[in-house]
Amino acid sequence: MMAAPGDRSRRVLKDVWSPQLDNTRDIDIFLPPSYSRKRRRYPVVYMQDGQNLTDPHRAFAGTWNLRGAIHELASRGIEAIMVGIPNMGEKRIREYSPFFDPRHGGGDGDAYLAFVERTVKPLVDRRFRTRPGRETTGMFGSSLGGLISLYAFFRAPETFGFAGAMSPSIWFANRGLLTYIEKSGTPTGRIYIDIGTEEGAGTVRDATNLAHLLARKGYRDGETLLYVEEHGARHQEAHWGERLVPALEFLLRPLIVERRRRARQTLSDELRRSRVPEF
Repeated sequence: MMAAPGDRSRRVLKDVWSPQLDNTRDIDIFLPPSYSRKRRRYPVVYMQDGQNLTDPHRAFAGTWNLRGAIHELASRGIEAIMVGIPNMGEKRIREYSPFFDPRHGGGDGDAYLAFVERTVKPLVDRRFRTRPGRETTGMFGSSLGGLISLYAFFRAPETFGFAGAMSPSIWFANRGLLTYIEKSGTPTGRIYIDIGTEEGAGTVRDATNLAHLLARKGYRDGETLLYVEEHGARHQEAHWGERLVPALEFLLRPLIVERRRRARQTLSDELRRSRVPEF
């Protein structure tokens, strides 16, 4: 592990080997502002297309400005560890798609998910002060990265307790994700989905159908499900970056509230036990 030059908030896990996918990549860890000052543990968000998060020299078509989002969230009392997992270029479609598409291929999504669950997550949990439980562990991505993030929530509910998907590629493999979710259970947790109205009528319709499907499964609008249609937005990193803060706030705020509630309860219990009994 090494710190990024000139950036104390970013760590890099170099050359992380994936036995599930037979490849190696660097993993970026973005620490919250209070990490070096406090000893508490933090929720973790595993983010796909890691090279598009902050670095314009590595990004495909602009960044999400994750650093700005981290500081904005911290100003609202919300902090988490963000893990940027870069895609592998030409292998991106294969890794991010849990289903085979006759035209585009794919189908290695389960192997990629196993890589995140069994290789990346244990490594992050060992090296950083995480809250490793499923309620405080989530997946987040856009486009195909959103597809695999939603799939992870339903495929591995014992590991992931929330998921965010910006402009998810629901169309892939004849909308196989909708079929999969329809037949799956209803894991507890929170789901964020959005779409831009300029991404095409069919794309918006797919996202709306997904939101309706999740509502039928029992996810409650504004509580455990947030669906956003952004007027005028396109399928672009810049537009995803503009929606990143409210998306992460919806997913993470309940975890912060619950942590504070438990901390107050613990303090109350300690004070009660420390009182000297009166005779």
